[in-house]
Amino acid sequence: MNKLKQRWGIETNFQFIIILIVFAITGSASAWLSKPFCTWLGITKDSLGYWIIPVRLILIFPIYQVLLVCIGFIFGQFKFFWALEKKMLKRLGLGFLFKS
Repeated sequence: MNKLKQRWGIETNFQFIIILIVFAITGSASAWLSKPFCTWLGITKDSLGYWIIPVRLILIFPIYQVLLVCIGFIFGQFKFFWALEKKMLKRLGLGFLFKS
């Protein structure tokens, strides 16, 4: 746990626990929100059959990214999650969005 705290730049155990809670809530919420989002887009099991699962997984990714920053903000960890988000998007080749 200390190595992870050091790597993330976290000073307290409380902050570490809050960050883990944010990750848990965000993962559950993004999976839960993908179904109504698919319905809103008109994507149903009847129209795609077994392809609905890969489509929902693809939709979960951007939902997760947005929720991670929003829920992190609610829990007072915006700075940590914004830095994590920028790092993740840079690794995906979208670093041009954050040029200084």
